[in-house]
Formats: sequence, C-alpha cells, structure tokens
Amino acid sequence: MASSSHRGGDFYGAASYRSRDGLSTRQVGGADEIQLRIDPMHGDLDDEITGLRKQVKQLRNVAQEIESEAKYQNDFINQLQMTLIKAQAGVKNNMRRLNRSIIQEGSNHVMHVVLFALFCFFVIYWLAKFSRR
Repeated sequence: MASSSHRGGDFYGAASYRSRDGLSTRQVGGADEIQLRIDPMHGDLDDEITGLRKQVKQLRNVAQEIESEAKYQNDFINQLQMTLIKAQAGVKNNMRRLNRSIIQEGSNHVMHVVLFALFCFFVIYWLAKFSRR
C-alpha cells in the first residue's frame, strides 16, 4: 500500500508547482510519468534563442576581426624585424670599413685633432689680444 500512496495526486512531492522558468508539472492520469509544459507567459524562448544567435554571430565577427588585426600586426612586426636586421648589417659593415681605414692610415687622425685644437686656441688668443686695444 505504501507504493500506491505515490500514485495519487502527488508524484514524489511534485504536485502542480510553478518554477521560476515558467515550467509546471502535472500528473498524467494515474501513470508514473510527469508532463512538462512550458508557460508562454514567461518569455518567448524562440526570441531569446534568436537573440543569442545574433550575439554569437557578433562575437564571431569580433573574433574574426581580432584575428585579422593580429595577423596584420604580426606581419608588420616581421617586416620591422627584417628592416632592423638589414640596418644592423649595414652599421656593422660601415664599422668594419671605418676600423679598416683607421688601421690603414694609422693614428694620423689624432695628430690632426691636436693641430686643430692648437689652431683654435691661437685664433681665440689673437682675437682676445686685439679686442682689448
């Protein structure tokens, strides 16, 4: 008899109640089955699904734009790296040429710098001497 008490109007404590989502349960003519009915007053699920699909499409479009921008910036960075490598090679070659020319001419450039400094000193000395008179 204990098993027949569950077959009455109450199916395991789930007698016609309404949930927050608009679902309700009801007993089907003495069977041990529950039917679910979606209450149309609590929102149109098709409209919500359509709205969610639109949002997914928008997110997909944003993701594709982000991907294309990332590819563009990656290509740009690769081009910058190649330009930098070429510039470094050019500077390295010019430094080699400069070192080679300094070695071939010896330390003659130091003497030129000292003579230029002495010349500037004498010009300033003469200008200072003649400006006092």
